[in-house]
Amino acid sequence: MKILVLHGPNLNLFGRREPHIYGRTTLAEINERLARLAAELQVELLTLQSNHEGALIDFLHAHIDAAQGALVNPAGLTQHGVPLHDAIKAMPFPTIEVHMSNIAARETWRAHSIISPAVKATIQGLGPQSYLAALRALVETLREPAERA
Repeated sequence: MKILVLHGPNLNLFGRREPHIYGRTTLAEINERLARLAAELQVELLTLQSNHEGALIDFLHAHIDAAQGALVNPAGLTQHGVPLHDAIKAMPFPTIEVHMSNIAARETWRAHSIISPAVKATIQGLGPQSYLAALRALVETLREPAERA
């Protein structure tokens, strides 16, 4: 089972960027934790971080027939990423939106996600655990065919 993990703009700065909001865990550490959990769950991860919406969309398109699911942290594209929203909707597999912070508890303009209507679920506010919880939930969902509807 292949799971895509997409990290949006500026997430390469985790650990340095606003540590009072995102903590000190780096993106490399998050990816390491995800890789360990993926090995435990016996799934393969394909990971991409990009500051460019088109690169994230191209990654989804490139794996449209090979992946069974995706995790996406759209970051700054959360509120304005119409093309990313459309690409996610075009995928034949479920996607879970992930946020380290609780976007509803931050600035009012952050509270609305244009991505949320295109995904199966959103997990947010748990710091790095948001990613791990999302991976567990996605894999469980994919392994329980009766629950997919």
